[in-house]
Amino acid sequence: MQVILLEDVKSLGKKGTVVKVNDSYGRNYLIPRKLGVEANAANLNDLKLQNANMAKLEAAKLQSAKEVKEKLDGKSFVVRIKAGKDGRTFGSVTAKEVAQAIMDTAKIEIDKKKIVMEPIKALGEQHVKLKLHKDINAEILLKVEEA
Repeated sequence: MQVILLEDVKSLGKKGTVVKVNDSYGRNYLIPRKLGVEANAANLNDLKLQNANMAKLEAAKLQSAKEVKEKLDGKSFVVRIKAGKDGRTFGSVTAKEVAQAIMDTAKIEIDKKKIVMEPIKALGEQHVKLKLHKDINAEILLKVEEA
């Protein structure tokens, strides 16, 4: 029996793949637990349409990430924070504050989870990496100044 997997199944396959399984395993385990459906013509056609739709959405996300990279790559942003003597800050600059600085300056909304950095605890300039897509990264210059 051939089954289209609706979820990732350990040691069997990933979601959306067509696998050949024993009839009893398919009917008694996979299909009742909504882990898969029988691979008939209608379900295979639905899978093909879903894959085409996912490819289209992925291409749109990739294009959007490329546009954001063009706008942000190499730009500098300023974050102000309270500081004491010799450039030591009270607290640190986090990804949330960097995302807010990008939003305020460039009017581009970046999820704080896409900002790859350690908390910054000193004044000065830092290079911050943005992971916009699995294939696309951008780098900005972050200037930490005293408030």
